[in-house]
Amino acid sequence: MAMDAMGEAQRQGRAAAREAAPWVEKLARLGYAAKGIVYLIIGGIAARAAFGSGERVQGSQGAMRTILEQPFGKLLLGLVALGLAGYALWRFVQAGLDPEHKGTDGGGAAKRAGYAISGVIHTGLALAALRMVAGRGGGGGDRTDDWTATLMRQPMGRWLVAAVGLGIIGYGVYALYRAYAVKLSKQLDLSRMSPTAREWAVRSGRAGIAARGVVFAVMGFFLLMAALHSNPGEARGLDGALRALQEQAYGPWLLGLVALGLVGYGIYQLVEARYRRIQPA
Repeated sequence: MAMDAMGEAQRQGRAAAREAAPWVEKLARLGYAAKGIVYLIIGGIAARAAFGSGERVQGSQGAMRTILEQPFGKLLLGLVALGLAGYALWRFVQAGLDPEHKGTDGGGAAKRAGYAISGVIHTGLALAALRMVAGRGGGGGDRTDDWTATLMRQPMGRWLVAAVGLGIIGYGVYALYRAYAVKLSKQLDLSRMSPTAREWAVRSGRAGIAARGVVFAVMGFFLLMAALHSNPGEARGLDGALRALQEQAYGPWLLGLVALGLVGYGIYQLVEARYRRIQPA
């Protein structure tokens, strides 16, 4: 009986996915575009900070505040919020319905769990954008130390924070590997691109994935330090990780390279918005 009910639920889920597939694809493409715009702004601000403008580096919420300050900023940020929500929906579809056939073995399950985590994160970003549009947010930076403190107050909280830190470092290292090994032909319909566009898509994708890998590894390191010292204030989000790079020896060069990589990642997300193979059902 239980197996029959589970099978029926799966069939109903697949049927609903097929019916909603066109809208899921459109929202996913809007989501890639919104994510690309956010990373273009983050990378651009970081590049200006690296090359002497004196501007303070920003994370995702800082980029959204920049959008809000533009003419028609509320409308633009509302569209970004919709896009981020669409991207989150696509990630949940990838995690739950497995349209890309990742499977349920160790590697496939890990990737699908990563999709689900990405969905949660981008849902949070979409809600943050909506709060800014409504005038009820945007005063602070990326408050990584807040949720770190909340997690640290739980039973075995330091170990939980350390585990999250190790997971983020692992993701960063994996991103560096992907930057070298990723096969864009599996993700993008390269046949629809000109040879020049194809070459730049590959270059921007590899540079962007590598830059994100560096930033995530730095974020994970600071989470580990926060767990080791029982000090949530040591945790840093995206903006804090970029500032940490800026504070190192040859910091402007390090930050500049990562900033250019993040701009490349933003371009790659815009390419994905147009050419990504998306099959929700």
